[in-house]
Amino acid sequence: MIIIEQLYQTLDQRRRPEDVAEMIVELMRNHLKIHELATLSKAANRSLKNSIYGYTSMLETFGTAIGAEKQIKKAIEIFKINEKENTGYHSVTGIETFLNEVSPLIHKDFGQNNFKNDRLNKDLRKLAGLDISKRNYNKKWRLLKRIEIRLQKFIHESKKIELQKIAKHGLSHTISFDHFSKDLNTACFIAYFNARSNLRSTFTNQSQERPFDEICEMLFNRCLETSDNTHWEAISYIYSDAKVLEHLNDEQKGNLLGKWTKILEEISDFLEELWNENDIYRKTMAVKKGNDSTTWNNTAGAWNKARDNWMNLIYALGLESILEDICFGKVMRLMAADVIAWHLSSGGKIDPNTEVWNVVPLPWEVFQERAFCNKEMIIKACQEAGIDPEKSGWMAPRIHGVSEFKPTPELVHGVTVSNPFLAKVLRQNKYFSGKL
Repeated sequence: MIIIEQLYQTLDQRRRPEDVAEMIVELMRNHLKIHELATLSKAANRSLKNSIYGYTSMLETFGTAIGAEKQIKKAIEIFKINEKENTGYHSVTGIETFLNEVSPLIHKDFGQNNFKNDRLNKDLRKLAGLDISKRNYNKKWRLLKRIEIRLQKFIHESKKIELQKIAKHGLSHTISFDHFSKDLNTACFIAYFNARSNLRSTFTNQSQERPFDEICEMLFNRCLETSDNTHWEAISYIYSDAKVLEHLNDEQKGNLLGKWTKILEEISDFLEELWNENDIYRKTMAVKKGNDSTTWNNTAGAWNKARDNWMNLIYALGLESILEDICFGKVMRLMAADVIAWHLSSGGKIDPNTEVWNVVPLPWEVFQERAFCNKEMIIKACQEAGIDPEKSGWMAPRIHGVSEFKPTPELVHGVTVSNPFLAKVLRQNKYFSGKL
């Protein structure tokens, strides 16, 4: 496999920035200036290949939803049908196709799963030409029901994983290989910034490390220097800064705005579902027993990422007047009570963004036009909380600086551990998980 293909595969993985940087050095060594190679080497020299351990205990992939392979293979056995090549055990379309082909064999309608009312009795089975025993019929009926339940779980889990990816890196995992590989400078920036964006959060009472570091800046500057060759539309899927969007035409920006608006619509429905299922304490956003904090935080992160991109495009298209009529706010993540206590004991206070969150209407209600909120209301709430509505990202494209490159720490539930083998043991024994 050539390096550009390996680099492309990292868009849907959680590879360490150091390992991605090493791939870029191998790919671009003859094209980089001395100072650029020196900057990139800060990360590349710490790759797993160059490490004394050569190992990381942290997963280098996102989670995967479990399909219906087990249930479908059992159905093939019981129904005595031939297994097709490339049966879609792990895709919604494949599972639905299997159900639509097999369910009619026992005259079962998709979605009709009430054991008492939706099964055929003896007379109806005879009328339908089903010459099988009641026990055999019930066994097949129950199995198809289980496959339908597995399908719904698969859809739900796939949605959660997709939102986790969006929260981390936007839409970079949807970039096609043709667009990614069209320009090497474009590919290198996207791959490295993607790896930086996928870094895990650390257990701290300070702000998290920002993904755009000095290596990102160097790689992005190379894109600016060769602007005519740079694939700006591909970059906009992960980095929608004004410097990127100014290179897109109105049609490209409009299409991207449509994508993010559709994503916001989907996330708003899921946020409302989670809000109703979890008894969330809105005032402090401290996590309570029974709260699904992982799913909530991933979904909140996806909303905020989508909202940032939506806001960037609104301003880039000169449509900011829309914000006078509708402006939905950010969604706050749930915080562990010990982190909040640590923050307060060290002289801090509740995040002022939480104060704004408590004052303005719930963002999904605004998006769904069930509550009214506009630019003026958010600005007023920010001022009352003592934060700048633009610098905080509530009202304008988020402003970011350039952070210094720092080696990726080996983390166990957010706590830094020096040795990856020790980290594996600690994780297996649930240290720092709050479950001991």
